Formats: sequence, structure tokens, C-alpha cells
Amino acid sequence: MTGGVEEAGRVELTVDAVAPGGHCVARVDGQVVFVRHALPGERVVAEVTEVHKGFVRADAVTVLAAAPERVTPPCPYAAPGRCGGCDLQHVAPAAQLDWKTAVVREQLVRLGGLTDVQCDALGVRVEALPGGQLGWRSRVRYAVDAAGRAGLLKHRSHEVVPVDRCLIAHPAGRDLPVLAVTGVRWPDAEAVEVVVATGGDVTVTALTGGRSRTVSGPDRVRERAAGREWTLPASSFWQVHPAAADTLVGAVLALTDPQPGETAWDLYGGAGLFAAALAGRVGDAGRVTLVEAAGDGVTAARENLRDLPGVEVVAARVETALARRRITGPVDVVVLDPPRAGAGARVVREIVAADPRAVAYVACDPAAFARDVRTFTGLGWRLAALRGYDLFPMTQHVELVGLLLPPA
Repeated sequence: MTGGVEEAGRVELTVDAVAPGGHCVARVDGQVVFVRHALPGERVVAEVTEVHKGFVRADAVTVLAAAPERVTPPCPYAAPGRCGGCDLQHVAPAAQLDWKTAVVREQLVRLGGLTDVQCDALGVRVEALPGGQLGWRSRVRYAVDAAGRAGLLKHRSHEVVPVDRCLIAHPAGRDLPVLAVTGVRWPDAEAVEVVVATGGDVTVTALTGGRSRTVSGPDRVRERAAGREWTLPASSFWQVHPAAADTLVGAVLALTDPQPGETAWDLYGGAGLFAAALAGRVGDAGRVTLVEAAGDGVTAARENLRDLPGVEVVAARVETALARRRITGPVDVVVLDPPRAGAGARVVREIVAADPRAVAYVACDPAAFARDVRTFTGLGWRLAALRGYDLFPMTQHVELVGLLLPPA
């Protein structure tokens, strides 16, 4: 690298704008540096952690001139070289929302092909959820080191940091005898997961070789959302913020406004959260088709939606179900909730070909969302509305719900 900066070396620099991944951007001798534990406008001493062709990663270890938005992290493990789970504990709560809003906007412009004027019209803004920034995470997975001690991982590392507690973990699971500080050891486990369900169940599971073993609590937990109670394996996917499920359902229904008698698709439907909400709107005269590839998700959907006769659960990959005409149009409303990698151009083209009147896109990664928006707009569609939610306070992650509409 130019300027003699090497891994583990230190350099003084001025921090520029926020970037995806919980970093800010800086430059040294023209070289891009992605800096953690910093804020835009700050002057810091940064320790280089990785050197790559074209960019460098670094941690701000000394703050020479602090931004007004800087606060003292509530957790002593949220620091360079320690736990990598929280990216933004050094950022004031309101500024965290500004940070995430800026990332969403930048991704929509750079990857989605939108203009600043279009972003202004959308009113892009990330909103906080109730409950505050600590004690919200209802599912926490702790890594286990070679000595059988459970803890959390360093950033971009497999090294386990022994912690005494995780402050963003739900209080009902935070002080369970799981971590190394309690004296408990997990010699046969690769990870330990603590689940605190909204229905009141608390389960601890040991994970080894892709298999889970219940250590305490029920094997199946109850979740409450969308006016229903859900029962599913403790290891199944569910939103980690207690307010997330109802927040996302409310956004999807408000944006798409399903009507009695309409047909709807719930793609990447999981346990059926959106399918149930859609079924409640389209009624007995309508029909909802859920598509899910994961076996536990399919089982959970079939069990939890069996009282809704108008709902069909299709066990298949979404792209396969569309390409092989396992599900076919016409369809009125589509809810698209893909994994972090996004839906992809192939799925987007198939959805457009089915000619729905509205698509609600639920996204956990702004970059993947922006790329798929670009595919939609390339086919004549438009992003008509966008809502952002801080489902993961103290971290760089953000959830989006976008409304995509066909040409007028």
C-alpha cells in the first residue's frame, strides 16, 4: 500500500461519509480506508486490520476530534478488537437512524439507479421501533471456543470473545447460565442459542454439526403476531425484534391494501406470517399461495395456517416454482421477502410476467434491495413508496419495505 501503511500499523486520518457494513470512509494517500468505531467528520488514529488491493480496513483506536453525535458505548465489549456484534454503540440513537438512512439512500442511488430527486420524493427515512436500543434481541447465538466457552465473535473473525453478558439480548435470556463467566462449558457444541419468544417461552439450544439439541425450555416456542399465535421449533426463523413481525405486517398491508376476493403470493414465506395477514384481507373468496424452500418453514406454515382454507403452501425454491409453473398468474398482490442475497433478476422477471397490481418487497439488505429495484425499473416498474425500520438497534442492519408498481 502507498504511504507505508501496513497491517497492524497506525495512521492519523479524517473520517468522511458513512458506508455500508458499519464503516465510515476515509482516505490515506488516495487509498480508501473503511474505518469502524468512527463518525463522519472525526479526526482519529486508526489501526489497520486488513490490507486488500484497492482498500484497507481499520479500527479507530483514538479519537482526536470527536463528532457531536459520539457517545460512550454502554457495553464495554463494543470496542476495537472486542465483540463485533454491535457496529454503532458509539453513535447517539437519533444519529444511528440518520446513519442507516444515509446508507439506504446511497445504495438506492449507486446500485438502484434512482436519482436524488426520486429519493427525496420517496422520503427515505429509517424509523425506530418501540422498546429502546438495549434488551431487544430475542434470539442470540453464542459461539463456542476450543475450550468449550461460550461468547461472541470478533468482527470478521472466528475468535470468541468471552463476555459476561450481551446488553442487546432480551432480559429474559440475558442472564441464563450459558456464558463462560457462569462456569458453564460446552465441550461438544459449536454454538449455543438462546430464544425468548413473544409467547413467553425461553429455550436454550446447543448446536453441533448442523443439528440442535434442546438444553432447557420447550422444543417448540410460541410467538404472537398478526393477531395469531404461532408454534414453531425453537431453531426456526423468526424476527429477532419483538415488535418486528407486527411492524412489517402493518407496513405490507398498508402499502398493498389487499381486497376481498383477490389472489396473493407470499414468496419466501417462512412460517406464513404474511400469508396469514393476506388471507385475513382477501377473505374466503380470495386465495393465497405461500412458497418456501426450507423444510422447517414449510412444516411450520402448514401447521400454523391449516385453519385458513384459502391458503396453499408450496414446498419449493421460489425460482423453481415460478419457472416450472408450480404457481402461475394472474395474481393481484405479491409479497416478496427474500434472503439477504435478494430475489435476483430471474425471480423479478417472473413476477413482472405474472402482472400483479402491487409488489411489497421486504428486504434485510439495502444493496440487494437496490439491485432488484433496478431490475424492476428496467422492466418499466417504479418504486412508489419505501419504509425503513430499525429492527436491529446498535448494529448496521436495517429492514426495508418497498412498494413496487407496474406502469400506469
